[in-house]
Amino acid sequence: MEYFKSSLKNVLGAEAGKGQPSGAETVERLVERVQTSTLLEDRRDAVRALKSLSKKFKLEVGAQAMETLLNVVVTDRSDTEIIGYAVDTLCNVMSPESGDDDDAPEQASDAVQLSDQFSEIFIKRSENVALMLDLLDEYDFHVRWPTVKLLTSLLANRVKDIQELVLTNPMGVSKLMDLLSDSREVVRNDALLLLQRLTKGHANIQKIVAFENAFDRLLVIVAEEGNSDGGIVVEDCLLLLLNLLKHNSSNQNFFKEGSFIQRLTTFFDLESDDHSVGWSAQKVTNIHLMLQVVRTLVSPNNPLQITASCQRVMNSCAVLEQLCCILMASGVPADILTETINTVSEIIRGNHANQEYFASVMAPSNPPRPAIVVLLMSMVNEKQPFVLRCAVLYCFQSFLYKNELGQAHIVQTLLPQTADMTSVTAGQLLCGGMFSPDSLSNWFAAVALSHALTENPTQKEQLLRVQLATSLGNPPVSLLQQCTNILSQGGKLQTKLGLLMLVCTWMVGCPIAVTHFLHNPANVPYLTGQIGAVGDDEDELLVHGLCAFLMGLGIQYNDDSVADFTKERLRQIISKRIGLETFMEKLDTIPKCDSYTKVMTFSILDDDLQHP
Repeated sequence: MEYFKSSLKNVLGAEAGKGQPSGAETVERLVERVQTSTLLEDRRDAVRALKSLSKKFKLEVGAQAMETLLNVVVTDRSDTEIIGYAVDTLCNVMSPESGDDDDAPEQASDAVQLSDQFSEIFIKRSENVALMLDLLDEYDFHVRWPTVKLLTSLLANRVKDIQELVLTNPMGVSKLMDLLSDSREVVRNDALLLLQRLTKGHANIQKIVAFENAFDRLLVIVAEEGNSDGGIVVEDCLLLLLNLLKHNSSNQNFFKEGSFIQRLTTFFDLESDDHSVGWSAQKVTNIHLMLQVVRTLVSPNNPLQITASCQRVMNSCAVLEQLCCILMASGVPADILTETINTVSEIIRGNHANQEYFASVMAPSNPPRPAIVVLLMSMVNEKQPFVLRCAVLYCFQSFLYKNELGQAHIVQTLLPQTADMTSVTAGQLLCGGMFSPDSLSNWFAAVALSHALTENPTQKEQLLRVQLATSLGNPPVSLLQQCTNILSQGGKLQTKLGLLMLVCTWMVGCPIAVTHFLHNPANVPYLTGQIGAVGDDEDELLVHGLCAFLMGLGIQYNDDSVADFTKERLRQIISKRIGLETFMEKLDTIPKCDSYTKVMTFSILDDDLQHP
């Protein structure tokens, strides 16, 4: 405290001039009055005056009055009015906000630094925080509300310290949770903000809050406030829900076991909405956050058992059905549609029953089309937003993940005897996308088709039967040959990467596909030319690395049925035309490329979970 007093003398001078007293002198006199007055009314007036000065003279009030105000809270506990003034004053001192909205940035920065320093002094005595928690028992609005604000400011300034002090207080979390039942909305709403800060990044507090019936209380508030049509309070509830569930498997399991997933269904019931009116910004935010709540429960990063059980519940209680209705509805904002696609992706990923349900969803078009086909139309449409196209690819990947029946269905739509010429199929869209003038469509379609082949040798062999009519008067060529023909023609980076990824996936574990690839005499010279090329452009190095990987697959899964390109012959080509050192160097470029490492460390769930 002496540090602040000495700082004050340096700022104001050792002696104040004659005339009006300085701010420091005024504060000093008021503090003395609080300390020495025997009449409660006099002390109350002095504390009220300190409160009025505490925003403008934060340094002076904090340095001289903090200990006195804390003594007031203890000794005058029976008088709620003076307690309210004292806590309000402390709240102003701890608040990172400056006293004047027109303050210069330097002054605002000073206010933040002061509030942090005063908070540090305040919490050095743990009984100060315990005293504030005890004040929450006081129902009087003028005591409880400023106490909530004070604790929120302390959390803003010293979150880890306050979290530990609340955690070690026997009834600390319980008292804070009781605030959610306060009939005064302003107290309840500020308590939501307090709990958001308290639960951020602290798994133990998250568990205690959850077992204090937080899920039920929050969902009741959300329903009372109007679900997705509610205001900022719904947003605050959902942000707190996210804090409690994200990366916390115990709470995720508790949420599922408590049958709270079933209560999410009504939030996504948008059938009664007037689509001509449009969506408010708040509604977009609310639905976006609730979609993220759902995704935390079925994230691929969760323990497998939790994800699988939540997926089953979301199918049985119609959450998946409601989300599919949003997918096929008209007038849905693009960012909500994108997030809904991502959410459906994770609900169906690896769950056969959910994947089968998704395959049965039909779009309300004329004639009706499968939802998968409608989504693929968006993916290969260059006019659609990039993030939406990425979401569709993720959904398609999730639909085919560990889904051999789904993979077979996609490949069958490409085969001649099952091709339906009267309607658009998934296979036709993927082929059209792979060979369209739009390089991004090439990449999306090639990568999507590769997921129909992943860990499925049967479909890799089936896809070799696909024949394409390239132009009038010319015989059809196989899909594999057309892919390699386009690769040899050069083209844009996205096209080359997509086709190389498809061909590499095709070759893994499938000797007959390798044989078909090697039968084309132009393929190996193309690969050797790319691997032996000199340059330092990262994008081209990535192409060279994939070509080296493809050459390696040609050796690994080679059954020696092509005389000119047996395993031994390919090894000789690498040794004599490329050089083993160059081959290994190019192969090693893939994991070293920045674009590759970014993708490998990116999680589609961990994008801050905040709506922009």
